[in-house]
Amino acid sequence: MSVQSVVAQVAAAPVTPVRTRQAAIFGALAPFIMGGVVLVIPTPAGLTLNAWRFFALFVATITGVIAEPIPGAAIGLLGVLIATVLGLVRPVPGPATAWALSGFSNATVWLVFAAYMFASGYSKTGLGRRIALQLIRVMGHSTLGLGYAITLADLALAPVTPSATARSGGTVYPVIRNIPEMYGSRPDDGTAKKVGSYLLYTGLAASMVTSSMFITALAPNTMAIGLIDKMIHVTIPWTLWFKGFLPVGVLLLVLQPLLLYKIYPPEIKEASEAPLWAAEQLKAMGAMTRPEITMLLLVLGALGLWIGAAAYVDPAIAAVFVILGMVIFRVVSWDEIVGHRQAWNTLIWFATLVTMAGGLAETKFLDWLAQSLVPMLSGLGIYATIVGVVGAFFFLHYFFASITAHTATLFPLFLAIAVKIPGVSPVAWALLLGYPLGMMGVLTSYASGQNAVYYGSGYIKRRDFWVLGLVLGVVYMVVYLAVIVKWLEYLGV
Repeated sequence: MSVQSVVAQVAAAPVTPVRTRQAAIFGALAPFIMGGVVLVIPTPAGLTLNAWRFFALFVATITGVIAEPIPGAAIGLLGVLIATVLGLVRPVPGPATAWALSGFSNATVWLVFAAYMFASGYSKTGLGRRIALQLIRVMGHSTLGLGYAITLADLALAPVTPSATARSGGTVYPVIRNIPEMYGSRPDDGTAKKVGSYLLYTGLAASMVTSSMFITALAPNTMAIGLIDKMIHVTIPWTLWFKGFLPVGVLLLVLQPLLLYKIYPPEIKEASEAPLWAAEQLKAMGAMTRPEITMLLLVLGALGLWIGAAAYVDPAIAAVFVILGMVIFRVVSWDEIVGHRQAWNTLIWFATLVTMAGGLAETKFLDWLAQSLVPMLSGLGIYATIVGVVGAFFFLHYFFASITAHTATLFPLFLAIAVKIPGVSPVAWALLLGYPLGMMGVLTSYASGQNAVYYGSGYIKRRDFWVLGLVLGVVYMVVYLAVIVKWLEYLGV
């Protein structure tokens, strides 16, 4: 055998598969290692053995979701089944089964599913392409310009859309999902980062900031207002909430597209010919077709229900009505709905994580954790106390797959403890803890309903979600805490 042939064989050796096998082995072992580490630690005082074991299972499940040795939906389902069989949350089989299936009755889970159906309708009718082309025609000279256009679109809808999942996942996402492919950027052929990854993550991150900016931009904000009124007998007007967060919100909305442009850069930066091309494509498309008009009317109907009838019809129910309208008026067929694999996969994945996160609350693990953390933080100086209490409240969202659940579980507990800390008024504490509810959705791929939709697009990889979520989470808290305390003092709160 010649030297050349040996070299050729060595060069052709499957080095990457070996590394891939090693990564796969590590990914398969990681959940057992992380869960096992928690299990060998003695159960802390104040917790039941079942609560500690469930926490170990939760850690193992989330580690599995990150490492993904098998599909994430299967990992979530496995975690729920193990907890159910072992009776870690509810010991009796009937109630345990009800808990196991509880995530599938969560309204946000079905809003996530509806968002995929809306996207399918936008794509099939060509309406999404038409709106995307209009955006490119107006602001498509640069990728950064498109980032700001998407941010402004979410900002315009936020004050009147009380569901971030409906607004971002059901309205903004189906439009911007059409933009990347016009630049040759696709999720499954190595071209995702041309423009798609940046644009979709910018759209997602924008919804976090706008959700904190307006009471009416996020349903848990309204829940928090009700809890504040009930617990400390203080009414927070819409205008006070808006004025209190305004400097933080403006600063983040201005900085965020540029920051992501630097740390998560698109490969295509400038496209001076894109607006001309978009104008030509729009001309070639001609007037709106009947299916496009039908889809537009259905979407406007959904927006109308989300905006004007939220007190009477849950946003998820309104979305399902619109999906049925899409079938009745033949925008999409029923076979297309039942055959949408990604939508059903995401529904199972998100529903099981919602269930697992709910188990932490039901076993009183989160109550124990919060009660352990806040007293330790309250002995510091006043500003350090604010940083500690708000920071702990914010980053504990790693344990939640629903902002609503986070609000219902931890907001009353943190508020009750915080208002006893002298030096800060009860109103200020209420606002300090209320504003992060929207921003905390940025932390993980399961932290909020719209995250599941964007993650399912394939443009934002699992690792990117975790890294960017941590980076933006820290940036949000640094900007927020640097501005909010002095601003609230200036407002006299």
